[in-house]
Amino acid sequence: MQAKNWKQRISYALGAFGHDSYYVTLSTYFILFVSSSMFDGLPNESALIGIVTSLVVGIRLVEIFFDPLIGNVIDNTETKYGKFKPWLIVGGLVSSLALLAIFTNFGGLAERNQTLFIVLFVIVFIILDAFYSFKDIAYWSMIPAITTDTTEREKLGTVARFGSSLGANGTTMLVVPITTFFTYLATGRHEQGAAGWFWFAMIVALVSFGTAAITAWGTKENESIIRQKAPKVKTTDVFKAILKNDQLMWLALSYIAYALAYVATTGVLYLFYKFVLGQPGSFWMVGLIGTITGFVAVPLFPWLAKTITRRWVYIGSIVMQLVAYMLFIFGAKSAIIVIIATILFYFPYQLVFLSALMTITDAVEYGQLKNGVRNEAVTLSIRPLLDKIAGAFSNGIVGFITVAAGMTGHATAASVSAHGINTFNMLAFLLPGALMLFAAVIFAWRVKLTEKMHNQIVEELKANLTAK
Repeated sequence: MQAKNWKQRISYALGAFGHDSYYVTLSTYFILFVSSSMFDGLPNESALIGIVTSLVVGIRLVEIFFDPLIGNVIDNTETKYGKFKPWLIVGGLVSSLALLAIFTNFGGLAERNQTLFIVLFVIVFIILDAFYSFKDIAYWSMIPAITTDTTEREKLGTVARFGSSLGANGTTMLVVPITTFFTYLATGRHEQGAAGWFWFAMIVALVSFGTAAITAWGTKENESIIRQKAPKVKTTDVFKAILKNDQLMWLALSYIAYALAYVATTGVLYLFYKFVLGQPGSFWMVGLIGTITGFVAVPLFPWLAKTITRRWVYIGSIVMQLVAYMLFIFGAKSAIIVIIATILFYFPYQLVFLSALMTITDAVEYGQLKNGVRNEAVTLSIRPLLDKIAGAFSNGIVGFITVAAGMTGHATAASVSAHGINTFNMLAFLLPGALMLFAAVIFAWRVKLTEKMHNQIVEELKANLTAK
């Protein structure tokens, strides 16, 4: 049994590795590609950057409202491979192919026929976002389907987040070397060009699909009495079921504030290193720091949750990140202080994510007991939905700052004005700090679904369903 558990944990962790590599590429580095290389040399470069950025934000925000419906489709999928694996494979394949397409200017179409380029871009990005959503929701919804045990869920979530940390931070660490290397092979220039960005996307696409296939191969759904006898919700009642789950809703409000703050900062951190600190070559350390802190923080989570509970892990982690914001603002010219701030900012993220993920996962049984229906994918779709809202706004924030602060094209640290830096500090540090403080207050005030409460709910469900 133990060997089987480890097979599932490792397979699931590898899926998270590729999934977060894809996520950080789409939510952060795609817009950097748009603002630096997609329209490089065109006379209306800034206007096209603004159009594409706005389209990405708009498409992702509109699609987000379909996520619970996508979750319901997954919940009602019945195949011999279960309800999650088919969507992992199909969603992973289509979204990977679409990623390759958007990391191009469609064969020079942006220069020859900009209207046709925009139409084609919208079609491809909608396809990408839809199939990415199926894969995203299917992946994270597997935890309550694999086990109902709180301890095993924490272990499964921990190893998955370990894989996520490696995927996201490894991508951050390698993005500059990979894009520069392949640009040099194609053009002979030591810079981040269009060719380098395309091959970077190729590597991410292969990793994303390959690891999704490993997860599908190495995991198995657990057919417990709680899952077997749980009625399904009708499509017309999906949003009603979500809104009735009050603990899910309060957690969602807290986490969306936190996620918006986090991606607002990480989305422009490269710009901070390049234009404020003036050391773009040092940005690889952000990926290294994120990887190392992930190595330390993720394995600590089960022990911390057991020692001080998820509530205080969540709140204490946010306090640490607020300290990091102050160091970024007041120590921006000191490489040592910036590194310390980066460590303090990245270390708590994994702990906040796992605290939120475990609470949302436990909300499956909470909602089942309270409302009489079990919605695994629908409930777990809330967490990816919130991250995608944050990611969509991250795209908009990055695009806005690069233009408003004069950080586009061939700008340098010397050419960025004091006004540009003040604008950067406001959007990257001060406003996100206020959002994080709000997130901590809401979590402490309204989220009551503790580990002890979840264990009691599971026992009550088992007793009720056995008696029927």
